[in-house]
Amino acid sequence: MEFCPTCGSMLGYEKPNVGHPSRLYCPTCLYVCNIESMFKIKRKQALVRKAIEPVICQDDMMNGPKIEVPCPRCGHDQATFTQVQIRSADEPATIFYLCLNDKCKHLWRED
Repeated sequence: MEFCPTCGSMLGYEKPNVGHPSRLYCPTCLYVCNIESMFKIKRKQALVRKAIEPVICQDDMMNGPKIEVPCPRCGHDQATFTQVQIRSADEPATIFYLCLNDKCKHLWRED
């Protein structure tokens, strides 16, 4: 696939007609690129992953309501929680817990 350097649209391929060779053209703007001979277009472009932002921040969780539930990692009996609707509206909300033990801070969820 090739893209228009002017507007970024995907270029279309036009077969050779009487009077002009085959060419790539932009369906949006007037950009045309004649193809003089047979060639292969090879271009490798590395994909850059975007940084993933957490849905739930620990700072926000620390200010949430507290509940007595045991942490599955350390066994501490205090945690804070929040509810998030991550599936469709007819499904129940997912509850995220954060352990209030300063050494643990384990985050787990209950569907």
